[in-house]
Amino acid sequence: MVQGPRGGTARRPGSGRIRLMMGGALWMGATDGARAVCVLVHGRGQSPEEMQAHVLARLDTQNVCFVMPRAQGGAWYAARATDALTEDTRSALSAARHQLQADIVAARAACPGLPLVLAGFSQGACLALEYVFSGHPAPDALVGFTGCRVGQRGDARPQALPPDLPVYLTGSDADPWIPVAAFADAVLDLGQGRARLRAELFPGRAHEVCDAEVSMLGTILTDLIRTKTNKMAALQ
Repeated sequence: MVQGPRGGTARRPGSGRIRLMMGGALWMGATDGARAVCVLVHGRGQSPEEMQAHVLARLDTQNVCFVMPRAQGGAWYAARATDALTEDTRSALSAARHQLQADIVAARAACPGLPLVLAGFSQGACLALEYVFSGHPAPDALVGFTGCRVGQRGDARPQALPPDLPVYLTGSDADPWIPVAAFADAVLDLGQGRARLRAELFPGRAHEVCDAEVSMLGTILTDLIRTKTNKMAALQ
């Protein structure tokens, strides 16, 4: 056993499919032999284990190392995403972004040079959006399952989105947490930020990740692996 970043215990990465606990984050899949990395952020009242059970267990993608950060108390911030921003929410978001950044840095260090997808569900998708809009080093793609910007249109929100970032954002007209208006507001910000955006609204879908969304995550990871492989072959 070794000490993980920010405390906690961790198993050394190696071959085979393993669980790796680092500072509370759950790591799934081997780092040796991985061809892509996915940092997957859970929603409010959830856990990395639920992301593994409800998303990864349905994902047919090989050679990917998954890193799933863990929010203390099960929430990244206390407010609803559509509430006006307060100082408490801004402070909680800042702390959550820094925790997410530490997990991404650890993932890149464990799997150097590999494409990295930042993904999240619900509050985790909102956090992932705020992360990329806040000027942090960009992932190779962003996947937001049922996400929106945190706060309201009139709030001062960061807009430092890197141009040409591939983004897949989803929503539902029946979702009790992320209304269509908030989903559309995020689409507007992404469009104005020149994201390479694909947005899908699933009529009647409950607050969950459906099969089509899981399949799209798999497609994005596979495409990044293929692109990376082709670039390396061209250099040889």
